[in-house]
Amino acid sequence: MQQQEELELIRRIVNGETDLYAILARRYGRVVYTLVSRIVGCAEDAEELAQDVFLKAFRNLHRFNGRSSFPTWLFRIAYNTAVSETRRRKREWACIDQARLANLPDSEAERMDAWEGRQEYLDALTRAVGELEPEERALVTLFYYEEYSVSECAGITQMSESNIKVRLHRIRKKLYILVNTQLHGSEK
Repeated sequence: MQQQEELELIRRIVNGETDLYAILARRYGRVVYTLVSRIVGCAEDAEELAQDVFLKAFRNLHRFNGRSSFPTWLFRIAYNTAVSETRRRKREWACIDQARLANLPDSEAERMDAWEGRQEYLDALTRAVGELEPEERALVTLFYYEEYSVSECAGITQMSESNIKVRLHRIRKKLYILVNTQLHGSEK
């Protein structure tokens, strides 16, 4: 669906053809669920929160002004909803000692690409992503799983592009340590 068609669909929904909202929910349901699931880390909670996201978006559809794309607007609602829920619960997430993270050379973190394809690496990486902070998991989901650009990630999270790049760099270093610790019992 082209952006113009989407804007027309939104206009029609706002003007009373509410049954058309199902088209948007079907189109973006999987991506919203995936983003929320990666942030909260629980499939059952993610289903409920994804429904909340679509309900919030529906109730506020009249406020959508078209300055950003509809998916960016919707994913921002999903991001905010999931992060707020996570903060509300005040879960404790595993943290890596900041000194270890700061001392990891960039070249080491970039070597993770060489591990791709090994099942044990993929399993360790999946577990490591689960140990990230909710905002970090959201960024990993948007950039690596959903393949949004740095610019699109910035729009969704309302961070600057340079901040997104720095955070992705730090996340790669953090994942390197987590994966290496799982595979070898140390960061090397």
